[in-house]
Amino acid sequence: MPGSSGGGAVTRSTLRQQIADALRDEVLAGRLQPGQEFTVKEIAEQYGVSATPVREALVDLSAQGLLDADQHRGFHVREYSVADYRGIVEARSLVTDGMFHALEEGRQRFRQVDDARTVAALAGVRRRGEEARRASLAGDLTVLIGYDLRYWHELGSLFGNPYLAEFLHRLRVQSWVCAVQHLRRLTDMRGALWSGHTDLVDAMAQRDIRTARSIVAQYDAHSLDLVEGLARG
Repeated sequence: MPGSSGGGAVTRSTLRQQIADALRDEVLAGRLQPGQEFTVKEIAEQYGVSATPVREALVDLSAQGLLDADQHRGFHVREYSVADYRGIVEARSLVTDGMFHALEEGRQRFRQVDDARTVAALAGVRRRGEEARRASLAGDLTVLIGYDLRYWHELGSLFGNPYLAEFLHRLRVQSWVCAVQHLRRLTDMRGALWSGHTDLVDAMAQRDIRTARSIVAQYDAHSLDLVEGLARG
């Protein structure tokens, strides 16, 4: 069963999303382990709410690939293999590369970096990247995941295609869910986690797509090497 998060902070106007967000954070923090089972009733009692918003939140998380439904029994955290991780990294790489390709052809508005709103948005993404980099260098995985997801979601949104941005965000959440079960084995993560967030956003700000592509390729290779190495023990 999930950890003992306080239910008082959950308000009726946002119950479904808040419960989904809280459970997702439990999975990413490693407090909900792969394969761990729970029921709608257990979650509803934990947060002191009715079953309906809980069921809706769990269905949402199942659709996002974080949970699996067990017929007549409840739900469990999805178990991802290393092969799944490789597939997810490949998928997110294809999405990112497609964004870069469209950017090179001028079919996406990120190209207009002189636009004041784009400049301001890039500055915000860079701040997120700075926080992610600090967390990475400090080996603080929980803080890193939070800033990393915000960083990539905001960076993806700048490409001008909300469908691709949301799909990329979903893939990134799934990749973290898969990776975290292995990364938590490290007793000291300082220096082991990717920290090139600011380098990537700087390359994008300079319209240097070639460098941006190289940075993302290095990141993907680093992620795969790290997780596969940990899985092998």
